[in-house]
Amino acid sequence: MNQKTTIGVVQSAPEYLNVEKSMQKVEALLREAAAKGAQLVTFGETWFTGYPAWIDYCDEYARWDFPATKTVFARTHEHSLDVNGPEVKQIGKWTKELGVVVVMGINEKVTSGIGNGTIYNSLLTWNEKGELANHHRKLMPTHTERLLYGQGDGAGLQAVDTAFGRIGGLICWEHWMPLTRQTMHNSGEHIHVAVWPKVHEMLQVATRSYAFEGRCFAVGVGQVMRVKDIPSEFKLPPEFEGKFEGKPEHMILNGGSCIFGPSGETILAPQWDVEGVFTAEVDLNKCYEERLALDVTGHYQRHDVFELSVNKKRPK
Repeated sequence: MNQKTTIGVVQSAPEYLNVEKSMQKVEALLREAAAKGAQLVTFGETWFTGYPAWIDYCDEYARWDFPATKTVFARTHEHSLDVNGPEVKQIGKWTKELGVVVVMGINEKVTSGIGNGTIYNSLLTWNEKGELANHHRKLMPTHTERLLYGQGDGAGLQAVDTAFGRIGGLICWEHWMPLTRQTMHNSGEHIHVAVWPKVHEMLQVATRSYAFEGRCFAVGVGQVMRVKDIPSEFKLPPEFEGKFEGKPEHMILNGGSCIFGPSGETILAPQWDVEGVFTAEVDLNKCYEERLALDVTGHYQRHDVFELSVNKKRPK
């Protein structure tokens, strides 16, 4: 396989809970990434319209019938994306215009039918033709996320063909789910997009391990969130209030985006405490060179011993 692809990693603060401003920022970042030569442009977990980091920093939000949480949940739902809505179509138009593939984490809502009162932690992939090529919902919201997000399904557990290779992705702690990883390895990824709130040390381990295990390129995408982005309805506990007092620009999500290759090599070292669009060119043939020694879907697998079945139906 003789193909090189330039990966763009967007490590940027989203416009929290604001669809209109988020759309403006998406366009600007896509154009910036394309101008830097990126062919695949990646965004972090629920980048549109922001990861709810308040679940890790604030007190009281899990209390039953707590007014502040109800208010913020309703506002998050309002500013989430419907995959059939105009914003998703517009992002597709930009990807077609710029000739790029985009993988982006979003807060997703359903307008009608099953799940219309639920928010999903989702990952969307648009191909270079502007088509929504894949729509994955996080299987298991992690720990405190279960207050906010519903469970996903297996419909989006797949890589998709694009002009820049077969591209797949998973969300956050799905990378610790062995059967989920195997399902994605079976789909034949060249580039895997691993989206996170921030890519701290253990999440770098997960991303790098995925690249080695799958013999693919793994992109760990983190994002930025500042103290000022925490919804005003919530209070910080004393240990954080003193630390962050008078520091609205302090980053509580500070990036860590990185890229690893098929042998586990570092291509882009973790980027901390900075916003930007980072790029790296990769040679997709390296995936097959490294599969000589390890192919967990074929010669280094025992299909006569193990069976894996995946329910890929989405409730309708």
